[in-house]
Amino acid sequence: MLTLEMIQQAQEALRGIARRTPLDPAPKLGENIYIKAENLQLTGAFKLRGAYNKILSLTPEEASRGVIACSAGNHAQGIALSATRLGIRSVICMPAGAPISKVEATRAYGAEVVLVPGVYDDAAREAERLTKEHGYTFAHPFNDPYVIAGQGTIGLEILEQLPDVSQVVVPIGGGGLISGIAYAIKHLKPSCRVIGVQAEGAASMEQSIRQGRPVELGSVATIADGIAVKRPGDLTFQLCREYVDEIVTVREDEIASAILALMEVQKTVAEGAGATPVAACMFKKVDTTAGKTVCVVSGGNVDVTTLSRVITKGLSKAGRLVEITTKVMDKPGGLLQLLQVVADTGANIVTINHAREAQLSDVGACIVTMVLETRNSAHVAQIREELSSRDYPLL
Repeated sequence: MLTLEMIQQAQEALRGIARRTPLDPAPKLGENIYIKAENLQLTGAFKLRGAYNKILSLTPEEASRGVIACSAGNHAQGIALSATRLGIRSVICMPAGAPISKVEATRAYGAEVVLVPGVYDDAAREAERLTKEHGYTFAHPFNDPYVIAGQGTIGLEILEQLPDVSQVVVPIGGGGLISGIAYAIKHLKPSCRVIGVQAEGAASMEQSIRQGRPVELGSVATIADGIAVKRPGDLTFQLCREYVDEIVTVREDEIASAILALMEVQKTVAEGAGATPVAACMFKKVDTTAGKTVCVVSGGNVDVTTLSRVITKGLSKAGRLVEITTKVMDKPGGLLQLLQVVADTGANIVTINHAREAQLSDVGACIVTMVLETRNSAHVAQIREELSSRDYPLL
């Protein structure tokens, strides 16, 4: 069972192993917002804390059998690095769709990687099968008191770095991170609220709390792969029910916007899971006006190709990239006149497609689709209004 002493002991064990990550104000992201930058942790995510604490707890006999874990990427890297440092063999089962950067980093830290078709939960089943077959010692990514204690050291650091914190906003996948943080904070500063955030497409803990028991989702789908968990742990469910004040959800476009904002404003890279607390605050799912609010940016291990798509989605959500389709008369100068109207609004054309033979076109008209760089949502509305007033229908 988890105790505050276990978390405090984990903090001592992690000195010189895990970084004491910065906690900085982020006023451009919103009122009273602070960022706890676990994306700057060694391995690029908070998971090293719990992974190392778990590996350190193994008996000599358990260590001799080798350790196995299942992970979408961050726990994998934490276990791989921790096991290699302590001279223990590690095998990691990862979803086949995990970001390539996380897979390669896990291998680089010294682990044997087994790619499993499906999502995290499928990788977990394969890890359980291999454990029975080969006798490995299983290191669960969240439903383990030593792992939770390691993650709880973040809660201790937050209270040390910002004693007058009013609330802490934390991503939730399986629940290990928020369980540890909430346990530490509620035992040392009960008045501080702890709020969990899940992606709408993977809200297993939120639904479990509402139904009063751990439930398993039929499927999960989110760009926040680090929290794409179908079912929370039994232990983490109990801890969340007791110590977490509220759980909110965020949409995919909101997560993308938060990733973009963190890059532009805070000059830091966050993966989807890590950006969810910022998304919750940016889009008013969490009220930050009452006091100092810490967003735990849990990781920054985002694949470059994924990041490119996320940035595009974030720009669209912020009204800085828009696709507009309209009709122009099929006559000399028709397209030029449209482009002049667009230019006069101050928008920049990224791509344009001019189709004479399209299902939506009339005889004597062409369909034009443009992707425009714009300033904000108000600018987009201005462009649409200007086009409509000039008899360019918006399709």
